[in-house]
Amino acid sequence: MNIFLKEYLNVLRLEKSLSENTISSYRNDLVSLIGFLESEKIIDFSQVDHKLLNSFFKKLQELGLSRTSAARYYSSIKGFFNYLFSNKYIEANPVEKVSPPKLSKTLPSVLTVEEMDKILSMPIIDDKLGLRDKGVLEVLYACGLRVSELIELKISNLFFDEEIIRVFGKGSKERLVPIGSSAIKWTKEYLMKSRPLLEKKSKSEGIVFLNNRGTKLSRMGIWKIVERYTKEAGLERDIHPHTFRHSFATHLLEGGADLRAVQEMLGHADISTTQIYTHIDRDYIKQVHRDFHPRG
Repeated sequence: MNIFLKEYLNVLRLEKSLSENTISSYRNDLVSLIGFLESEKIIDFSQVDHKLLNSFFKKLQELGLSRTSAARYYSSIKGFFNYLFSNKYIEANPVEKVSPPKLSKTLPSVLTVEEMDKILSMPIIDDKLGLRDKGVLEVLYACGLRVSELIELKISNLFFDEEIIRVFGKGSKERLVPIGSSAIKWTKEYLMKSRPLLEKKSKSEGIVFLNNRGTKLSRMGIWKIVERYTKEAGLERDIHPHTFRHSFATHLLEGGADLRAVQEMLGHADISTTQIYTHIDRDYIKQVHRDFHPRG
């Protein structure tokens, strides 16, 4: 069974061009499934039926898995069995008789403009790490970036004269995102005053935001930055880096921004439809950002 898994992951990597993070999630989900099947004395995927898959999902539920995580497992398993079936490795697709987990309709947490301003005012900019943290928070909010996108951001992808940055999102898909005047100001300050003190020539690789070792920040490092200044701002709610992304989109839309422009800035994509977003002129997107983002 592991041979089929390895083959499938290679297809995702080489033909689908999925990111290593996404492939790692698929691998973990499917390794869990294989472990469950082996505990049930199943040695071949052709022996798997919908009852076994339902038992696996029931076990996940008993272990306290969230609905969102269960939905991800379902997606991973569905994609894998679709691959096995389309390549005639199995005669029937058991996933066809398995219902996807129902997702709760909880809305993402969003900060008010006032709360966001308070958080952004917390870092001590006279300190090299405080100035870095100021830049991190400003860019997260100004551009609506995912944590992985911020971590990998390079100096060569900053085009401040054009008021845009180049971002590589899920599946290494490239997009150009507007960046507001406030984020430009503080990122420039950081690049001039703090980054030279953090940089290690052989390690920094042109990455914008560095840690004390001169290498790129980790995901946990970004989480800790957000957590620290959220607490210092006196906000008791559960705020994480993705909250900045949700707030970015919400504040633009509340200000009257065009939904399609916001979708383009976020880099959202949906493989279930042939065409989701119409092409939008870059100058128009920059103008929408300038007009409707609170710190544009």
